Amino acid sequence: MANSTLPLSQTPLSDLILELNPRMVPFSGWEMAVQYSGINKEHEAVRTAVGIFDISHMGKFSLAGEQLIEALQPLVPSDLSRLQPGQAQYTVLLNAQGGILDDIIFYYQGINSNTGKPQGVMIVNAATKSRDKAWVTAHIEETGVDLVDHSGDVLIAIQGPQAEPQLQQFVAEDLSTLPFFGHLNATILNQPGFIARTGYTGEDGFEVMVTPELGRQLWQELLNAGVTPCGLGARDTLRLEAAMALYGQEIDLTTTPLEAGLSWLVHLESKQHFIGRPVLEQQKIEGVSMRLVGLEMQGRHIARHDYPVKVEGEVVGKITSGTLSPTLGKAIALAYLPTELAKLGTSVMVEIRGKDYPAIIVKRPFYRSPHRPSK
Repeated sequence: MANSTLPLSQTPLSDLILELNPRMVPFSGWEMAVQYSGINKEHEAVRTAVGIFDISHMGKFSLAGEQLIEALQPLVPSDLSRLQPGQAQYTVLLNAQGGILDDIIFYYQGINSNTGKPQGVMIVNAATKSRDKAWVTAHIEETGVDLVDHSGDVLIAIQGPQAEPQLQQFVAEDLSTLPFFGHLNATILNQPGFIARTGYTGEDGFEVMVTPELGRQLWQELLNAGVTPCGLGARDTLRLEAAMALYGQEIDLTTTPLEAGLSWLVHLESKQHFIGRPVLEQQKIEGVSMRLVGLEMQGRHIARHDYPVKVEGEVVGKITSGTLSPTLGKAIALAYLPTELAKLGTSVMVEIRGKDYPAIIVKRPFYRSPHRPSK
């Protein structure tokens, strides 16, 4: 039975957001703002100044236990034992077939001074939150590690070259010392919160997790400071320019990290058992049959999700995401193609509404920000 009749969930910021008269859309069971002043304006604000996004719909878990790292190691292909307190790892949860259950960020916080136990935070996608929670819980229940669901908290992304000075006004700690993918427990508006120098835009920026009450206060303070509110539309064009994967489009249960261009987070040399390892080992030896590539359309026709990609009239792959890049002024897309065709400079055709239009395979990311810090 379809769930279309179920009421959409709202974030703790929903009423404040509705006051700004954005265009709202259903997204993964939530009512979310897709745009406020316009996707291009919001996109430009993040590339040139600063924008804020309400991303409270995402899943937020805290984990703690003596064997925290050891318990999580089998669930991901990345070696979490390399993390020092205050560092984070972007990675994926895999099933036995090497398929991606979800892409996540794990923030390792080190030893809690009160409990004496290692602790960390895991951020997961809204659409897969329930499945992720059940999967992780089932695999750690024998280890003594506890998972607490904080998904009711507020998560705000502050993104852009002016993100640091804008957020710094409300934070006691010196954010200039926080490296890319670093994080800390911070004092925000004289209250405790969690700040990470991460984001989904390809720009410098921060993601802040706080209680609903503090989140509402911080959102309003940032708006009052002149920060541009941004919706899901700009978030999508920004992440696509940065060639960041979207779960359900570039990555899903049918794709492995090696096929999706995420081989950098697969650490076969430094860790032993993890779920899906035999499949990835085999792919490493034999190579993958399909690979994710970047396409630049030779014109302004936009290739959309699921559009066919052709070579000599034959369908050889499909588009996963596509847009007209506001920064570059070009139509760009991501697509899966057979490995033998997935070479830079290769020409292909994309079928758009019954007609074929040319595209060329180009290097990813399509845009690399000069403002984004290195790790």
